[in-house]
Amino acid sequence: MIALISQFSLALATVLALFGAVAGFAAVRGVYSHAPAVPLLNSIQRNVLLVSGLVGIAFVGLVYSFVISDFSVRNVAENSNLALPVFYKVAASWGSHEGSFLLWVLMFAGWTQAVAWAKFEVSACFKVRVLATLQLVLVGFLLYLLIASNPFEYLYPTPVDGRDLNPLLQDIGMIIHPPLLYMGYVGFAVTFAFAVAGLLEGRFDMTWARWSRPWTNVAWAFLTMGIALGSWWAYRELGWGGWWFWDPVENASLMPWLAGTALIHSLAVSEKRGALRSWTLLLALTTFALSLLGTFLVRSGVLTSVHAFATDPERGVFILALLFIVVGASYILYALKTGEVGQGGNFKVTGRESLLLSNNVLMSAALVAVMLGTLYPLVVEVIGGRKMSVGQPYFEAMFAPILLPAVLLMALGPDSRWRETSLAQYIKPGVVALAVAALVLLGAALFNGYFSLWWAVGVVCAVFMAVATLAHAAVATRKAGASIPESGLLYRIRRLSLSYWGMVLAHLGVAVFVVGVSWVKTFETETDAVLKPGETSEIGPWRVTFIGVDSVQRQNHVAALGVFELTRGDGTVIHLLEPEKRRYQSSEQIMTEAAIHSDWFSDVYIGLGDAVQSSANSGAWGVRLYYKPLINLIWWGCALMALGGLLTVFDRRYRPRKNAVAS
Repeated sequence: MIALISQFSLALATVLALFGAVAGFAAVRGVYSHAPAVPLLNSIQRNVLLVSGLVGIAFVGLVYSFVISDFSVRNVAENSNLALPVFYKVAASWGSHEGSFLLWVLMFAGWTQAVAWAKFEVSACFKVRVLATLQLVLVGFLLYLLIASNPFEYLYPTPVDGRDLNPLLQDIGMIIHPPLLYMGYVGFAVTFAFAVAGLLEGRFDMTWARWSRPWTNVAWAFLTMGIALGSWWAYRELGWGGWWFWDPVENASLMPWLAGTALIHSLAVSEKRGALRSWTLLLALTTFALSLLGTFLVRSGVLTSVHAFATDPERGVFILALLFIVVGASYILYALKTGEVGQGGNFKVTGRESLLLSNNVLMSAALVAVMLGTLYPLVVEVIGGRKMSVGQPYFEAMFAPILLPAVLLMALGPDSRWRETSLAQYIKPGVVALAVAALVLLGAALFNGYFSLWWAVGVVCAVFMAVATLAHAAVATRKAGASIPESGLLYRIRRLSLSYWGMVLAHLGVAVFVVGVSWVKTFETETDAVLKPGETSEIGPWRVTFIGVDSVQRQNHVAALGVFELTRGDGTVIHLLEPEKRRYQSSEQIMTEAAIHSDWFSDVYIGLGDAVQSSANSGAWGVRLYYKPLINLIWWGCALMALGGLLTVFDRRYRPRKNAVAS
């Protein structure tokens, strides 16, 4: 019964979303010209509320089916069982291809609902176009669910017990990671809809850019958190000790992130100076197009990856058709209408606009490099029938030389001025920041007793950016209270906009991230050892002593639990680490669960291998040890970037006046 109600809810939501899209576009085209714009908008808002509610009912129905172990639903039977803990049963509702896409649709409906009821200063007709665009895209996703990926498909005969959720997904990281990632993917649909509405109206002004920015920043922040959590999950769960593998599915999320980063900076130029209009529109369309491309890659079966959801090419054809329709139609509209939009204001080569445009060019070049390395092997396989792979050496050789200059440009950005900036304004803060960066590099090289070119370049770029950003923030804070000399620090900080402080946090996050990547890539160490109980191995500044292995029975798996004593060089015991080798009873899959000791900056990482079957090594186990200096700066950097993106949304500029378009 729950499954039938949920399917009916999805079908009704599809009909209502289609009605809302057709009615919205027809009304602004003049078919219902007798209908005032605001009442029409109110009707569409109520329609959006109904659609969101119906999708929510379907999603709650799926979660409930998993919680009660309703194995008459094929999705539940294939991705859960009676022994699965309840919180993993909830997460299993989006652990399958069908369930994850229903979550995607729920997120999309939620974003549409937020746009429908948010207040922002645009015309009612413009907002109707935005909502009609979002609902039309939503219709495509709902049809895909109903036709090709039904999460409520009936299974007969009903089994007594189900299979199991993929053991790789039975982790806290995979409970949180997909919702955050989808919030980012789907959030860019709002900017896409704004762009389509602007093109349909044939205008693109500063108001358009102003009200697109908060939606873009929120989507970018969620995507940043989603990618970071996915990386953190892979680092902890896969047992390889790496945090980014240039996996094609990882790249599928990185591509819209790069385009979104370029879009954020381009929107700043369009809002402040009315420049780069056509380029900003193209980026808005492309960012969402790349989100759809990532969906196709993950769900079509064309890729083999631990992150991929499906291996059914028929589903991939449906998504590919949807991709071509949505992206193709939007690009055709762009080609027809972009001449009416124009490029906007002019600027000099030394102005802030030029820096942001250069940043856009570098981000776009990095995007092309990642796209080429990800898609070219697929093209070769389709055309020539032979498999090939593009690995880590290509991506690292292409990526770092492109993006490190972008870090330097971001460092100079706050010191620049719109339209034109004198060279003197760049030189003084640049020289100071460069001097500090050189001193930090010298101290780090002496401390570590090691020097390499790319490590040095990464450290210099990161420190240069951090110092330049903090120096500008200090000067701006001092000037903010210049008219009131006795004003306190807190007052001066509050005088600056939240958008400014969001930029500061995001740029500092990039600097922290670059330091973490440069350090761990240069100084990480790895050791493979065979240890008997009582034996010790050294890794970095740590000593690891093997105590033994115990067998532990848990709810849905049996674990070989290794116990290791972590000590410093002076013999002080710091921590007990307990890596595991798990055998899941339902699927008989063997999984490795690493044990990690983290401080604020670095990690000691232990993976338990197999027992050594030898009389000479009775009781011995294979062990893999890693020392990851400053790896946690990667996660801290991503957190700062995401926090900066979210902070900008609360800027006073994005608080509409009382007469703004709303309900």
